[in-house]
Amino acid sequence: MLKAYFIDSFASKQFEGNPAAVIPLRKWLPDHVMQSLASENNLSETAFFVEKNGGYWIRWFTPVDEVKLCGHATLAAAYVLFYELGYLQDIIQFESLSGRLYVRRRNNEMILDFPSQPPSKCETPVGLIDGLGVKPVEVLSNEDYLVVLESESDVENLRPAFEKLESVPLRGVIVSARSKSFDFVVRFFAPKLGVDEDPVTGSAYTQLAPYWSGVLKKERMKARQVSARGGNVTCEILGNRVLISGTAVKYMEGNISLDENGAC
Repeated sequence: MLKAYFIDSFASKQFEGNPAAVIPLRKWLPDHVMQSLASENNLSETAFFVEKNGGYWIRWFTPVDEVKLCGHATLAAAYVLFYELGYLQDIIQFESLSGRLYVRRRNNEMILDFPSQPPSKCETPVGLIDGLGVKPVEVLSNEDYLVVLESESDVENLRPAFEKLESVPLRGVIVSARSKSFDFVVRFFAPKLGVDEDPVTGSAYTQLAPYWSGVLKKERMKARQVSARGGNVTCEILGNRVLISGTAVKYMEGNISLDENGAC
Protein backbone atom coordinates (compact mmCIF):
# COMPACT_ATOMS: atom_id res chain seq x y z
CA MET A 1 0.00 0.00 0.00
CA LEU A 2 1.10 3.54 -0.76
CA LYS A 3 -0.11 6.43 1.37
CA ALA A 4 -1.54 9.51 -0.37
CA TYR A 5 -2.34 12.91 1.10
CA PHE A 6 -4.43 15.65 -0.48
CA ILE A 7 -3.39 19.09 0.74
CA ASP A 8 -4.79 22.56 0.02
CA SER A 9 -1.72 24.82 -0.28
CA PHE A 10 -1.70 28.59 0.17
CA ALA A 11 -4.95 28.14 2.04
CA SER A 12 -6.19 28.78 5.57
CA LYS A 13 -9.13 26.38 5.23
CA GLN A 14 -10.32 23.62 2.93
CA PHE A 15 -11.63 24.44 -0.56
CA GLU A 16 -9.34 27.41 -1.19
CA GLY A 17 -5.77 27.75 -2.40
CA ASN A 18 -4.28 25.11 -4.67
CA PRO A 19 -4.84 21.38 -4.03
CA ALA A 20 -1.94 18.97 -4.48
CA ALA A 21 -1.51 15.26 -3.92
CA VAL A 22 1.55 14.04 -2.01
CA ILE A 23 2.79 10.45 -2.18
CA PRO A 24 5.78 9.61 0.07
CA LEU A 25 7.94 6.77 -1.27
CA ARG A 26 10.67 4.49 0.10
CA LYS A 27 12.19 4.35 -3.39
CA TRP A 28 11.23 5.73 -6.79
CA LEU A 29 8.46 4.07 -8.71
CA PRO A 30 8.89 3.69 -12.48
CA ASP A 31 8.25 7.02 -14.19
CA HIS A 32 5.23 5.72 -16.08
CA VAL A 33 3.62 4.61 -12.80
CA MET A 34 4.13 8.03 -11.19
CA GLN A 35 2.69 9.64 -14.31
CA SER A 36 -0.32 7.31 -14.17
CA LEU A 37 -0.88 8.18 -10.50
CA ALA A 38 -0.74 11.90 -11.29
CA SER A 39 -3.19 11.42 -14.16
CA GLU A 40 -5.52 9.45 -11.89
CA ASN A 41 -5.36 12.17 -9.22
CA ASN A 42 -6.20 14.75 -11.92
CA LEU A 43 -4.86 17.66 -9.86
CA SER A 44 -2.53 20.29 -11.27
CA GLU A 45 0.40 18.52 -9.58
CA THR A 46 1.21 15.40 -7.61
CA ALA A 47 4.44 15.44 -5.58
CA PHE A 48 6.53 12.34 -4.87
CA PHE A 49 9.51 12.31 -2.53
CA VAL A 50 12.09 9.86 -1.22
CA GLU A 51 14.50 10.30 1.68
CA LYS A 52 18.11 10.88 0.64
CA ASN A 53 21.20 11.74 2.72
CA GLY A 54 19.26 13.32 5.57
CA GLY A 55 17.07 15.33 3.20
CA TYR A 56 14.64 14.47 0.42
CA TRP A 57 14.54 14.28 -3.34
CA ILE A 58 11.25 15.61 -4.75
CA ARG A 59 9.58 15.27 -8.16
CA TRP A 60 6.34 16.73 -9.51
CA PHE A 61 3.96 15.47 -12.18
CA THR A 62 0.98 17.17 -13.81
CA PRO A 63 -1.71 14.95 -15.34
CA VAL A 64 0.31 14.82 -18.57
CA ASP A 65 4.00 15.45 -17.81
CA GLU A 66 6.78 15.86 -15.25
CA VAL A 67 7.74 19.47 -14.42
CA LYS A 68 10.99 20.96 -13.11
CA LEU A 69 9.50 23.04 -10.30
CA CYS A 70 6.22 23.33 -8.42
CA GLY A 71 5.78 25.60 -5.42
CA HIS A 72 2.38 24.63 -4.08
CA ALA A 73 3.10 20.89 -4.23
CA THR A 74 6.42 21.49 -2.44
CA LEU A 75 4.51 23.34 0.26
CA ALA A 76 2.11 20.38 0.42
CA ALA A 77 4.99 17.89 0.70
CA ALA A 78 6.51 19.94 3.53
CA TYR A 79 3.14 20.00 5.29
CA VAL A 80 2.99 16.19 5.12
CA LEU A 81 6.51 15.86 6.52
CA PHE A 82 6.01 18.42 9.29
CA TYR A 83 2.48 17.59 10.38
CA GLU A 84 1.75 14.01 9.26
CA LEU A 85 5.08 12.15 9.30
CA GLY A 86 6.62 13.69 12.40
CA TYR A 87 9.60 15.52 10.86
CA LEU A 88 11.05 17.32 13.88
CA GLN A 89 13.49 19.86 12.47
CA ASP A 90 12.32 23.31 11.35
CA ILE A 91 13.97 23.20 7.92
CA ILE A 92 13.50 20.58 5.19
CA GLN A 93 16.01 20.33 2.36
CA PHE A 94 14.73 19.06 -0.99
CA GLU A 95 16.83 18.24 -4.04
CA SER A 96 15.03 18.67 -7.35
CA LEU A 97 15.45 19.16 -11.09
CA SER A 98 15.62 22.90 -10.33
CA GLY A 99 18.34 22.55 -7.71
CA ARG A 100 18.24 22.69 -3.95
CA LEU A 101 15.05 23.92 -2.28
CA TYR A 102 14.32 24.61 1.38
CA VAL A 103 11.11 24.86 3.35
CA ARG A 104 11.18 26.42 6.80
CA ARG A 105 8.46 26.17 9.45
CA ARG A 106 7.70 29.40 11.28
CA ASN A 107 4.71 29.49 13.64
CA ASN A 108 1.75 28.43 11.49
CA GLU A 109 3.45 29.37 8.22
CA MET A 110 5.81 27.53 5.92
CA ILE A 111 8.38 29.44 3.90
CA LEU A 112 9.62 28.16 0.56
CA ASP A 113 13.21 29.16 -0.24
CA PHE A 114 13.65 28.87 -4.02
CA PRO A 115 16.18 30.15 -6.58
CA SER A 116 15.21 33.50 -8.12
CA GLN A 117 14.33 33.38 -11.83
CA PRO A 118 14.29 37.00 -13.06
CA PRO A 119 12.40 37.33 -16.36
CA SER A 120 13.76 39.27 -19.33
CA LYS A 121 11.96 41.19 -22.06
CA CYS A 122 11.23 39.02 -25.06
CA GLU A 123 9.44 38.86 -28.37
CA THR A 124 5.74 38.14 -28.06
CA PRO A 125 5.14 34.58 -29.29
CA VAL A 126 2.52 33.72 -31.85
CA GLY A 127 -0.77 32.88 -30.17
CA LEU A 128 -0.15 34.73 -26.91
CA ILE A 129 -2.14 37.91 -27.56
CA ASP A 130 -4.90 36.06 -29.42
CA GLY A 131 -5.04 33.52 -26.61
CA LEU A 132 -5.40 36.16 -23.90
CA GLY A 133 -7.59 38.53 -25.90
CA VAL A 134 -5.98 41.64 -24.40
CA LYS A 135 -3.07 43.92 -25.30
CA PRO A 136 -0.16 43.63 -22.83
CA VAL A 137 1.86 46.47 -21.37
CA GLU A 138 4.95 44.26 -21.36
CA VAL A 139 5.94 40.66 -22.15
CA LEU A 140 8.89 38.95 -20.47
CA SER A 141 10.04 35.36 -20.14
CA ASN A 142 12.04 32.86 -18.13
CA GLU A 143 10.52 29.48 -17.26
CA ASP A 144 7.15 30.96 -18.30
CA TYR A 145 5.93 34.03 -20.14
CA LEU A 146 5.13 36.94 -17.83
CA VAL A 147 2.47 39.20 -19.32
CA VAL A 148 1.95 42.51 -17.53
CA LEU A 149 -1.45 44.13 -17.99
CA GLU A 150 -2.67 47.66 -17.39
CA SER A 151 -5.02 47.02 -14.48
CA GLU A 152 -6.17 44.56 -11.84
CA SER A 153 -9.57 44.29 -13.51
CA ASP A 154 -7.91 43.30 -16.80
CA VAL A 155 -6.35 40.32 -15.01
CA GLU A 156 -9.57 39.38 -13.21
CA ASN A 157 -11.73 39.59 -16.34
CA LEU A 158 -9.53 37.51 -18.66
CA ARG A 159 -11.30 34.72 -20.52
CA PRO A 160 -8.43 32.99 -22.34
CA ALA A 161 -8.72 30.85 -25.44
CA PHE A 162 -6.79 27.92 -24.02
CA GLU A 163 -6.39 26.14 -27.35
CA LYS A 164 -4.36 29.14 -28.57
CA LEU A 165 -2.28 29.42 -25.40
CA GLU A 166 -1.44 25.74 -25.74
CA SER A 167 0.76 26.61 -28.74
CA VAL A 168 3.12 29.02 -26.91
CA PRO A 169 6.59 27.51 -26.44
CA LEU A 170 7.25 27.76 -22.68
CA ARG A 171 5.69 25.97 -19.68
CA GLY A 172 2.87 28.45 -19.11
CA VAL A 173 1.68 32.05 -19.05
CA ILE A 174 1.72 34.27 -15.96
CA VAL A 175 -0.53 37.32 -16.15
CA SER A 176 -0.09 40.09 -13.59
CA ALA A 177 -0.87 43.73 -12.78
CA ARG A 178 -0.56 46.16 -9.90
CA SER A 179 -3.28 45.97 -7.26
CA LYS A 180 -4.95 48.40 -4.88
CA SER A 181 -5.41 45.89 -2.05
CA PHE A 182 -2.16 43.94 -2.63
CA ASP A 183 1.11 44.78 -4.31
CA PHE A 184 0.09 42.81 -7.39
CA VAL A 185 -2.42 40.24 -8.62
CA VAL A 186 -1.74 37.11 -10.65
CA ARG A 187 -3.27 34.39 -12.79
CA PHE A 188 -1.45 31.43 -14.31
CA PHE A 189 -2.36 29.33 -17.35
CA ALA A 190 -0.62 26.12 -18.49
CA PRO A 191 -2.94 24.27 -20.90
CA LYS A 192 -0.06 22.43 -22.59
CA LEU A 193 0.54 20.68 -19.24
CA GLY A 194 -3.12 19.79 -18.85
CA VAL A 195 -3.78 22.70 -16.44
CA ASP A 196 -5.94 25.39 -18.03
CA GLU A 197 -5.69 27.62 -14.95
CA ASP A 198 -3.67 26.88 -11.83
CA PRO A 199 -5.37 28.17 -8.65
CA VAL A 200 -2.19 29.35 -6.85
CA THR A 201 1.22 28.87 -8.45
CA GLY A 202 4.13 29.04 -6.00
CA SER A 203 6.85 28.60 -8.64
CA ALA A 204 5.56 31.60 -10.61
CA TYR A 205 6.63 33.87 -7.76
CA THR A 206 10.29 33.04 -8.44
CA GLN A 207 9.74 35.15 -11.57
CA LEU A 208 7.13 37.58 -10.25
CA ALA A 209 9.06 38.59 -7.13
CA PRO A 210 12.20 39.84 -8.93
CA TYR A 211 10.09 41.62 -11.56
CA TRP A 212 7.77 43.43 -9.15
CA SER A 213 10.58 44.13 -6.71
CA GLY A 214 12.28 46.12 -9.45
CA VAL A 215 9.09 47.95 -10.40
CA LEU A 216 7.83 48.67 -6.88
CA LYS A 217 11.28 49.20 -5.30
CA LYS A 218 10.53 46.91 -2.38
CA GLU A 219 11.80 43.50 -1.30
CA ARG A 220 8.76 42.09 0.54
CA MET A 221 5.44 41.98 -1.29
CA LYS A 222 1.94 40.63 -0.84
CA ALA A 223 0.08 39.15 -3.80
CA ARG A 224 -3.32 37.71 -4.56
CA GLN A 225 -3.84 35.00 -7.15
CA VAL A 226 -7.29 35.82 -8.49
CA SER A 227 -8.33 32.39 -9.75
CA ALA A 228 -11.75 30.98 -8.89
CA ARG A 229 -10.38 29.39 -5.68
CA GLY A 230 -7.93 32.20 -5.01
CA GLY A 231 -5.08 32.44 -2.56
CA ASN A 232 -2.72 34.91 -0.87
CA VAL A 233 1.06 34.72 -1.19
CA THR A 234 3.79 36.72 0.54
CA CYS A 235 7.11 36.80 -1.32
CA GLU A 236 10.45 38.35 -0.48
CA ILE A 237 13.71 38.84 -2.35
CA LEU A 238 16.78 37.63 -0.45
CA GLY A 239 19.84 37.92 -2.70
CA ASN A 240 19.48 35.37 -5.49
CA ARG A 241 16.72 33.51 -3.63
CA VAL A 242 12.98 34.13 -3.30
CA LEU A 243 11.12 33.39 -0.06
CA ILE A 244 7.48 32.43 -0.63
CA SER A 245 5.27 32.16 2.46
CA GLY A 246 1.96 30.42 2.92
CA THR A 247 -0.15 28.05 4.97
CA ALA A 248 -1.73 24.71 4.09
CA VAL A 249 -4.47 22.39 5.35
CA LYS A 250 -5.16 18.70 4.85
CA TYR A 251 -8.26 17.82 2.89
CA MET A 252 -7.99 14.03 2.77
CA GLU A 253 -5.66 11.04 3.14
CA GLY A 254 -5.96 7.49 1.93
CA ASN A 255 -4.28 4.38 0.59
CA ILE A 256 -3.34 3.47 -2.98
CA SER A 257 -3.57 -0.22 -3.85
CA LEU A 258 -0.03 -0.49 -5.21
CA ASP A 259 3.09 -1.83 -3.56
CA GLU A 260 6.36 0.11 -3.38
CA ASN A 261 7.40 -1.34 -6.75
CA GLY A 262 4.26 -0.02 -8.43
CA ALA A 263 2.54 -3.40 -8.71
CA CYS A 264 -1.15 -3.87 -7.98
